[in-house]
Amino acid sequence: MLVDSPPEAPAAPAPVSPRRRQALRIAGLFASVAVLAVVAVLGIAVGAKQIPLDQVWHGVFHYTGTDTDVVIRDVRFPRTLLGLLVGAALGLAGTVMQALTRNPLADPGVLGINAGASAAVVTAISFFGVTSLSGYVWCAFAGAAVVSVAVYVLGGTRSATPVRLALAGTALTAVLVGYLNAVNLMDTAALDKMRFWTVGSLAAATMPTVTRIAPFLAVGAVLALLLARPLNALALGDDQARALGTRLTRTRVLAMVTVTVLCGGATAACGPIVYVGLMVPHVVRALTGPDLRWVLPYSAVLSPVLLVGADVLGRVVARPGELQAGIVTALAGGPVFIYLVRRRRMAQL
Repeated sequence: MLVDSPPEAPAAPAPVSPRRRQALRIAGLFASVAVLAVVAVLGIAVGAKQIPLDQVWHGVFHYTGTDTDVVIRDVRFPRTLLGLLVGAALGLAGTVMQALTRNPLADPGVLGINAGASAAVVTAISFFGVTSLSGYVWCAFAGAAVVSVAVYVLGGTRSATPVRLALAGTALTAVLVGYLNAVNLMDTAALDKMRFWTVGSLAAATMPTVTRIAPFLAVGAVLALLLARPLNALALGDDQARALGTRLTRTRVLAMVTVTVLCGGATAACGPIVYVGLMVPHVVRALTGPDLRWVLPYSAVLSPVLLVGADVLGRVVARPGELQAGIVTALAGGPVFIYLVRRRRMAQL
């Protein structure tokens, strides 16, 4: 009598060699850049007014001053370019914050940093008569820095947990939003200018805005990329990081300066846009692993895909008007944030 033998266990998948993993990461980065290029073209081509691609090309490269050329060159092109810069800045800022605090819920919007920058800008407009972008930028830097320190202190400094930091950021955001609403009610003359900073939008982008804000964001991006190795060491714990030669205080200070520059510049340019820096790094780590030498470049490429894509979607779904990019990212990011909070493993990191 034959007895059935137990089924054989499935063979474990062969491990991926380091060289192949490196090749896959490089290929994925090039693919991400290609997706970014497609989204950038959509950002210029799609809007309330439908324009054929040949006229889009003409407006970008052969400007003659027609109405269509003006829409392409003076409205959509700077709007898309600003979306690329701000998206990259928010993605890098979120990645650095999550690495620095070892907090998977860290995000410039969730922790109130964008709200702090926005409150500082609104204060400058309403009480000090600041009207120039250069003035907005320095005020936004100051507001972002103050809130960054406040969240860290309220979260318990060394005993801070992801949930405590998120709660501190949420509480500060609520206070700052209440302050913004109060200022709006008291200063109706400045309401139109301040309304721009309450939801986050790319609609008011101009080439002067892009050229003035680009140097700040470029400095922040370079700092973020240079911090990849020290932050990788910091993720192993303070003792291990010291053993590897990492200067902990300098790394933390530079990381906070980086986040402040990126968030302050982005908020001064287009107002507070939330959840971009929260969602994208999680997606990237699922593709590349935790190595920040790859997470940071991927985030810098894929975050603009999310922001410009949200801006395009807002223009399409609300024709002939539009839905601001900050509202679209909030609608998409809210469920993601709730999902991350409910994951007990992340909440206890």
